[in-house]
Formats: sequence, C-alpha cells, structure tokens
Amino acid sequence: MKKTISINISGILFHIEEDGYAVLKKYLDAINKHFSHYEDNQEIISDIENRIAEIFLSNLKNNKQVITAENVDNLIEKMGTIADFKAMEEIEESNSDKTAEENVSEENDFYKYITPPGENGSKGYKKITRMERSKILGGVCAGFANYFSIDPLWTRLIAILLLFSGNLKFGSFNWMPWNASFSLSIGLFALVAYIVLWVILPVSYDNPEDKNVKKLYRNPDDRTLGGVASGIAAYFGIEVLWARLIFIALIFAGGSGLVIYLILWIITPSARSITERIQMKGGAITLDNIELTIQENLRPVDNKEESTARKLIMAPFRVLGMIINGIGTALGPIGNVLLAIIRVLFGLIIFLIGLAITIIPIAALALYFNIVPQEELFVWGSLHLPTTWITDIVTDWLAIAASLVILIPGLVLITLAISVWVKRSIIEARMGLITFGIWLLSIGVCAFQIPSVVNEFNTNVTHTTSEELNLNDRVLVIKTDTERGRAAFKEQISLEIKGVDVGSPTLIKEFRARGKNYNDAMLNAQSIPYEYSLTDSVLELSRAVDLSGINKFRVQELDLILELPYEQVFVMDKSILPIIRSTLTKNGYKIRDVNSDNHWVFNDDGLLCLTCRSEHKKSEADSLSRVKFSEAYFMKQ
Repeated sequence: MKKTISINISGILFHIEEDGYAVLKKYLDAINKHFSHYEDNQEIISDIENRIAEIFLSNLKNNKQVITAENVDNLIEKMGTIADFKAMEEIEESNSDKTAEENVSEENDFYKYITPPGENGSKGYKKITRMERSKILGGVCAGFANYFSIDPLWTRLIAILLLFSGNLKFGSFNWMPWNASFSLSIGLFALVAYIVLWVILPVSYDNPEDKNVKKLYRNPDDRTLGGVASGIAAYFGIEVLWARLIFIALIFAGGSGLVIYLILWIITPSARSITERIQMKGGAITLDNIELTIQENLRPVDNKEESTARKLIMAPFRVLGMIINGIGTALGPIGNVLLAIIRVLFGLIIFLIGLAITIIPIAALALYFNIVPQEELFVWGSLHLPTTWITDIVTDWLAIAASLVILIPGLVLITLAISVWVKRSIIEARMGLITFGIWLLSIGVCAFQIPSVVNEFNTNVTHTTSEELNLNDRVLVIKTDTERGRAAFKEQISLEIKGVDVGSPTLIKEFRARGKNYNDAMLNAQSIPYEYSLTDSVLELSRAVDLSGINKFRVQELDLILELPYEQVFVMDKSILPIIRSTLTKNGYKIRDVNSDNHWVFNDDGLLCLTCRSEHKKSEADSLSRVKFSEAYFMKQ
C-alpha cells in the first residue's frame, strides 16, 4: 500500500504516488528556476506542463488511475534533464577543462536527484484501432496514422482527396445483350469505407508517443501566405524556396497546386507553441530542444533594407500622402475640413464602385437560379440573350465560384469605404484571412471548371450549302430586310459578291459552329436557321441569323457568298451595306457608290460599275462590258 497525492497539471487532475511526487516536484522546481530569467517564462513553463500532462495521460490506461514513480522516471527520460544540456553549455563556454568540471559538479549537486532510468522494454505488436483522444471525426484516420507511424494529417489529406475524387470507369460491355457499362464512384466508395471502418474498428483511448513520427505544421515565423510551404520545407528538411516553387509549378500545370495548398492551409495546424515548433522540425520534445528553440526566437532579426522595386512602387503613394498632409497642415482648420470632405468623397467613390461590382454577380446568380423569373437576360439595348445558353454551358459550381470571384472584391471595396469614413479598420485579421481563402478557393474552382466549358468549343466546323437562283436574264436587285426584332438574339451575317466565268447565279451559305467534337460541331452548324426570298428578280436577304430558337450557343455564324456569272447585271441596294464584305474596296469602289441607280457587272477584270459618274476602271474587259450594255435602258438614264 502506497500513499497517493492529488496534483493539478495543466488543468488536469492526476493521482501520483508520494515518492514519485517528490521526484516530480524537484524536477519542476529545477525547470522553473532555469527558465525564470527568460521573457514570457510563464508561457514556457505552461507549455512544458502541457507536455508533461500529455505523457501522463498516455500512462493512464487499462483502468490504471495512479501515476507511479516509474512513470515519473520515464517522463524524465523522455524530456531530459536540465543538467544534460546545462553541462554542455558550460563546457562550450569555458576554455578550461577544470572550470568546466567544477561547473558541471555544481549543477549536478543541484540536479543530482534526476537520474535517467534504463531503457524500457520493447513494445508489443501493433493493431489498427480508432484513436479516440486524437480524433476529428471518428478517429479512423488517426488510427491508421498510428499504425503506420506517420502524421495523422497525411491520412486525413488522403481521405479528403479520395472523398472528392471522380468516377472510375471500366468501359462498356458491348457483348452483353443489354449493352451494360460499369463505373465506380471513388468518393462514394471512400465515404462508405470510412463509415464501415468507424463501425468495426475497436476504440483505443491511448495517446501513444513515437519520437520517430514527424508532424507537419504551418510555420508562422516564415510565411508568405499561410506558412504551408515553409512548414513542408521543415518537415522534409529542404529549402523553403523549393517548396514554394513546387506549389507555383503545380498551379501553372493545371491548378492543382492551389487546391492542395488551400486544403493543407485548412487542415494543417499552425506551430504556435514551443513544443509544436520543435515537432515541426522533427526534433524530440526535450528540455534541451526547448532551450535551443527559445534562444533561436530571442535572436534579433536584422531589418532588411527595402528593395528598390518596392521603393519605386510605393514612392508615388508616399509623395501623395506627404502632399496631402502638407496641405492640411498649411491650411490649418480649413485644411482639416477640406481633408475630411476629400476623405468622405473618396470613400463614397469607392463605395459606389464596390456596390456596382457587388450587384452584378448577385443579379447574375438570381437570374441563373431563376430566383428572379425571366425568360431572357437583358444584354444591351434591344439585344437579349437566352438564359438557357448560360445554364447549358456554366455549371452550378462554376456560377457560384465565378460570382464569388467578383463579389468578394466588391465587398472588400465597400468595407474599405466604410473604414475610410470611420477612420478605422472594421474587419478583423482572421475574418480577412478567411475571406481571402474563400476567394482563392473560388479561383481554384473556376480554374478546374473553365477547361470543361472550353472543351465544348473545341472543334470548329463549316457546313456549306448552295442554291441556284433562276433570274431568266433579268437584272438582279440585292437588298436586305431592315427589321431585326427586339425579343430575339440575332447574329449578323456577312455577304460577299464575286464573279465567275461560267454557271448560273448561285447563293452559297457557309454555316460555322463549334462543338466538343466534329459530329457535335456539325450538328450545331446544321441547326442554324436562315431564310431568304427571291421574288421575280429581287433577292431579299435576312441581315442576321435568329438564334433565339437554338438550345445552346456554340458561336454559330453564317457567311453568304453570291456568285454571279460574268456580264450578269445587278443592283446593290444601300440596305446591304452593313453586311457586305470583300466586294467594294478590293475593286476600288467606295460605299457612296452603292445606291439603287447604279448597275454593276463582273468581268475578267473584276467588279465594274456601269453607271457610276466617276468611273476609274478603263481596262479592255471593262470597255467591252460598257460596249455590250451601251444600248440598255439603264445606260440611257
């Protein structure tokens, strides 16, 4: 029978044997005495006590409720003694072996009660369990990490990546009568597997300590964005520059680096305490390492000289600030009033810009999810864009992410305007960091979703049809309709008129469209509707293609080519000027030459105006054409 004493370490109540308590008390007194001269010594002592409490908790298992003297000895073996590293410091600082021995002797007199025990026996076999004391959700990932002696963060990261994985397709089984196909959702399988392991794995309340397990932390002392890259560099023992370059390369190699960085930022804890900083670098949590870490943090950091690039960038803003402050000081009270007015107006401008930026994505989302019922999306003036085109191309996640990419900067501008008005920041650093993380995550979602949208426009196909026009040697009049409509989205066509030496008047229609492959693009091109009319010798063309009845937008376009045989007389009405291309200027004519009175033909020398007053073409072919039609009615007008 042994007497026990109740003690409180780090807010946890422990029952400890009397002889073990005596050794522990002397151990803690020595630690308190040694670290008492450091700044923030209470935080250091508290961190050490937290570590001691963790080790004691790992000893309380299998209905064991009392800390024994042997447990205290094992604790001292793990943590080390102050005499261990104090003696080394004294030896390094002394040039005399005799003085070093005296110093070590003095310290050993004070710490002589601490004598590390022998090595523990070997551990038994390992089995997979759920770790209850280090769980986040069930403790399955922590159990596998304990089994493989790795940081639980890696198993959790693998679980998250599996959960958001896509489908694994095994192809089609065409030899079966029902043409079956089989695919496996990796994410669903991972979720079911996790639940099953949660149910069948036994629970363990141990808190095992393995010195060989390195833990990944975000490094708050050397961070550019979140400290993830510097934490990984410390974990793998490489230069932080290489870790950052790897993330940058992965971002430009498909965007995966951004997603991995954000996930690690979320699930990786920050190394805040001294013990966590030691674990981040892969060291054992001993008094020696605690001492070294404290001394590293106490070393003064030389202020780096501001770079030339930063000076150049900041120079205009600093000069402007000096000018404004100088004006305010020179003008006195009136200057203060003027500065206040400028501040309010500046804040108002920023607020209106931020409000405009914020309203646009909110309105777009409301239309996208049909919160505001509307068949067509207003674009510009009388031009309307069917909303079905947007929902066909843009997925829900892409719509939300793209809206957040625009919305968050707008909200930041509004908040900045309010901060300018009240002359203080109204956003906490943590909230700003969370908002920035959401914005980066939205950019990552867009980076992953946009390639699938671009793939829908991967192939460009042209579908060509031609129709002969029966004119019976009459003068052809070419005109277009002038009514474009208000409730439809129309794409303007282009018209080229060219001459051919043989054949009859022919209207060639080249329908162009895009698609994810050749067949899809061809179907999209063939679905383009277009109508024209030929009444007697008047050819009336529609000026635009009505795309409002098409289910999806794939850059549908139409080019018309009107081929007229040589010496076929025709008239171009002014209504065709908005659509005519590659016809007038390349033959030396101008827009003013096109009217209902001028008659035209094609010959071997190209386009010829038979009735233009200032005719510049006088080739042999042109002279023959004029002679041929010299007796025509239109030449006598």
